[in-house]
Amino acid sequence: MFGAFWASLRNRGLPESPPAGAVALAREETPRGGAPGSVDARAERAAQPPAVRAPAFPGGRRIRLLPLMGATYFMVAGGPYGLEDIIGKAGYWHALLLLAAIPFLWSVPTALMVGEMASSIPAEGGFYVWVRRAMGPFWGFQEAWLSLAASVFDMALYPTLFVLYLGRMAPSWVAGWRGAGWEIAVVAGCALWNLSGARTVGRSSVTLFCVLLAPFAVLIAAGVWAWLRAVHGPGAGLGAGALLQPVPAPDLAGAVSVALWNYMGWDNASTVAQEVENPQRNYPRAMLGAAGLVAATYILPLLAVGLAGLAPGEFSTGAWSDAAHALGGPLLALGIVAGGMINGVGMFNPLMMSYSRLPFAMAKEGQAPSVLLRHNRRGVPWVSVAACAVIWGLALGFSFERLISIDLVLYGASLLLEFAALAMLRMREPNLPRPFRVPGGTAAAVALGIAPAGLIAYAMWAARDERILGMSALLFAALVGLLGAALYHLQTRWKRRAES
Repeated sequence: MFGAFWASLRNRGLPESPPAGAVALAREETPRGGAPGSVDARAERAAQPPAVRAPAFPGGRRIRLLPLMGATYFMVAGGPYGLEDIIGKAGYWHALLLLAAIPFLWSVPTALMVGEMASSIPAEGGFYVWVRRAMGPFWGFQEAWLSLAASVFDMALYPTLFVLYLGRMAPSWVAGWRGAGWEIAVVAGCALWNLSGARTVGRSSVTLFCVLLAPFAVLIAAGVWAWLRAVHGPGAGLGAGALLQPVPAPDLAGAVSVALWNYMGWDNASTVAQEVENPQRNYPRAMLGAAGLVAATYILPLLAVGLAGLAPGEFSTGAWSDAAHALGGPLLALGIVAGGMINGVGMFNPLMMSYSRLPFAMAKEGQAPSVLLRHNRRGVPWVSVAACAVIWGLALGFSFERLISIDLVLYGASLLLEFAALAMLRMREPNLPRPFRVPGGTAAAVALGIAPAGLIAYAMWAARDERILGMSALLFAALVGLLGAALYHLQTRWKRRAES
């Protein structure tokens, strides 16, 4: 399936496109209210915030295909870390089925949606701009709010993960206040890293991808070798029979939720569209290419340790290092632990790049303070980067337990708005240039979000008993979402007072 879509992209003969910023600005000149010279169009332009100088992104500083694919990979996966709980909850066989099926029900529909939207509207702010254009400023604000609110629960995880694995290597380094110091260092270091530009973040993601997955390549080889020895020699362990071994306390619904969470984030790369070289051509390729990479780097290590005969019931968070020690010795285990540290930094860095463009894009539309429009000579919105870093740094001190259900509700709601925007723009703007289209016509574009919506609904049902701060986790997530509507009305009222 990936090969067919990839071939279709190669055979389309897409022309070289003008700079993304020029395309986006040209499209913004003709609002939905009417032609450029109409009364409605003039009134709508008069209501817009004052024009600001857009950041300049010289061609040599734009993200190319491979760095875009690397950044997208880390926005979604960051290696097989996080899959341990799926094995522990469902066993190898069901985990493999989930990890093989969910890409076709979740990742591919989302990648196709992002491919069409990012190639037709390659604007800074990505999904926020798409939803605002299709559904109006209220829903655009909600799209950005849901994403930023989810980031508070999500981004605090990665510095903590870095410290967790650092503690396995050198426990004294993270004792006492040192652990918090390392977490703050990760946030500050990634903020400085981001100030060097999106191209630097993308290229470093490719390097981190290779370094992080090198130990897993050795682990896969060691697992296959152990399986072959068990098959052709005197048996040692369960061998391939471990693939069918049940777990003591199966939790298939929980495994589905964890699997969905490990496949989230395909739309995050869209927010830097004006910093991507030839986005009309590169976004669809990067999405589908990264989808294949994520699925492969999830399934192959899991299959290898299953074939090697490691009992599935022993798997929980951090168990990859134990598996590496059993199959390859302490040196391989050390490599897996170092990869866990890379995972924390590798995911935090491009996600900071992605999320920091949302306040910047909102400020361009007058929905956030104008100070967020300031950018450095590399085009990086440094005030927005700094503001996000401070918020996430403060979240590091929270004692709440990270709940996957909250992420799924907030992220899932924003994702469904994006699928709705795809369908509405197909019907409202049929003549919008679309260098890449979801195959199957408008009906297929409308139906594309059905499977992801069903998975989100199932995950919400499965999480109905989880609690946070003394209330249902789903109710808590719903209240966070409703807060966005209240903030929009407060922002609108404040803006009207300022103009009067």
